[in-house]
Amino acid sequence: MVNNLTKMAAGLICLFISLTAMAQEQNDTRYLEGAVPLVNGKVIFSHEYSLKGMSQDEIYDSVLAWMEQRLKKNENNSRILYTNKEKGQIIGIGEEWIVFKKSALSLDRTFITYQLTVTCQPNVCNFSIEKIRYEYREGEEKYTAEDWITDKYALNKSKTKLVRGLAKWRRKTIDFVDTYFNQLGEVLSPESVQTVQQALPSTTASEQKTVPQQTTQHELKPEELTTDMIPVGTGKLVIVIGTDLFNQTIMTANSGGSLGEVDGKAVIFTILSPEQPHTALDKASEYNVRFYPNGATQPSIELQCRKMPSPEVPEGMPRTYVGEIVKAIAFQ
Repeated sequence: MVNNLTKMAAGLICLFISLTAMAQEQNDTRYLEGAVPLVNGKVIFSHEYSLKGMSQDEIYDSVLAWMEQRLKKNENNSRILYTNKEKGQIIGIGEEWIVFKKSALSLDRTFITYQLTVTCQPNVCNFSIEKIRYEYREGEEKYTAEDWITDKYALNKSKTKLVRGLAKWRRKTIDFVDTYFNQLGEVLSPESVQTVQQALPSTTASEQKTVPQQTTQHELKPEELTTDMIPVGTGKLVIVIGTDLFNQTIMTANSGGSLGEVDGKAVIFTILSPEQPHTALDKASEYNVRFYPNGATQPSIELQCRKMPSPEVPEGMPRTYVGEIVKAIAFQ
């Protein structure tokens, strides 16, 4: 009798597992072939909003106000990089956590970085999310969307099922993108646009954003810099590697840094915490450092640097980089 009950229980469990798997496969329909679009070999999710009767400026102001607020919620380096109201263009970068599974005993998640690009025209708004990168297990594993969630890697040969192991990445990324598209769609509804327009002051949100570009700036000689321009332990140092706006590597020196002098040359010390990725900075010969005072959204000073030799650092210790200051720009 006991054996029969055991066999029955085992059979019910197998049936439950089988039904659960079938239900999951049916629910995965939206994640199958074509759900992750490739454009010239790059993963680019895009959506076009038809907005009959809306001017380019109306769309632009609404999107800019929303994007500034959305990226600010991440409370990190997420921000708008570029705006051009005349052309209706907005570009931003974001970084945040995507959670796969969370319980009282464990947390399975990945850090995702991405670029947002918006082009506004009369009656139309085009929104894309691209340059998606993942850092998993606190940065120990790094992947790109192109090599991780595309049909080639995340689907079986017949394109009918998600590959186990990569399924969660593809599902969560598509859900993440859809949420973004839906949020902007809500913002661009006629009622929401009217609310945003009424809330904008006489100086529009886009004009406010470009004010820092019109602030006073002046060049300083490296020897004119004083240590109080970058106070130790306050604000944040942001490292920018590369000159191409769309292919820059941007990171915060999590352990800070300071101004100093080496062999009679003015230098900036920037310190990365042990868990931070450092390959890009290791390879760079030149980079820029921007200092943001506490609470500021624009830098007070930007330093163009030429990397100097740095001592070897034991694994698990902060990494210090020394940059000879070639050019300094102060903003007021």
